[in-house]
Amino acid sequence: MNGIKTALLFIVLTVLFISIGYLVGGQGGATFAFIMALVMNLGAYWFSDKIVLATYRAREISEQDNPRLFGIVRQVAQMAGLPMPKVYIVPNPTPNAFATGRNPRHAAVAATQGILDLLDDDELSAVMAHELGHVKNRDILVSTIAATIAGAISYIAYMAHWMPFIGGGDDDDRGGNVIVLLLVAILAPIAAMLIQMAISRQREYGADRTGAQISHKPRALGSALAKLHNMNLRMPMHNNPATSHMFIVNPLSGRSFASLFSTHPPVEDRIAKLEEYARSGF
Repeated sequence: MNGIKTALLFIVLTVLFISIGYLVGGQGGATFAFIMALVMNLGAYWFSDKIVLATYRAREISEQDNPRLFGIVRQVAQMAGLPMPKVYIVPNPTPNAFATGRNPRHAAVAATQGILDLLDDDELSAVMAHELGHVKNRDILVSTIAATIAGAISYIAYMAHWMPFIGGGDDDDRGGNVIVLLLVAILAPIAAMLIQMAISRQREYGADRTGAQISHKPRALGSALAKLHNMNLRMPMHNNPATSHMFIVNPLSGRSFASLFSTHPPVEDRIAKLEEYARSGF
């Protein structure tokens, strides 16, 4: 059911993108938006993992570089029945982690130096199980493409601010066009953000559940989430907001405005669900 919801939300986001193109530029704008969506989707499919890893200066490691992290990821991948992903360390003291890649055979997991220093082995194993849960559920690519299109919608909305000054047409038409373009400029980014949030939030619950099933350590994952949340409140990561949804906890949670539009469900709710899983003995 979660996969169906995600697919529907993704379709809505793409349709929204094309519709905005139509409102801004008519049939030609819709066609341009459709072509742009295809190009972005293909680019996100092939290069999104490389781009995000380079953004955070992540360094690929071998077992010799960090036996603890590499060994935990290998063990969790075996438990999940997944190919061994590439393993990266992000040189950042804020504790967090994310996964990326277009499919299980081309996946990567990344952990910050801060998370390695903060968590014990059970908690780190549970976090890696969560990240490989995203891989197993095949929702990493969807969220990456959603973020790409959401960013493009925001860009088109920005351009809509200037269209009334450069557009042609009769004066009567321009009056209506100005109103439409102003509405697009104001409402489009909000709609894109809300849809992206919905995709990101529901997939976090799914990855928590899958991760708990893989590791058989729902309480360890809950403990890790609590630690990570508290530390990110104290020292949020200075990152690109467009990639915030990729992390296991919101890296912007220390910023009051950003927390109002969090791409993650409340940590308290996630921990409560994990406690339910632990009691049910699944």
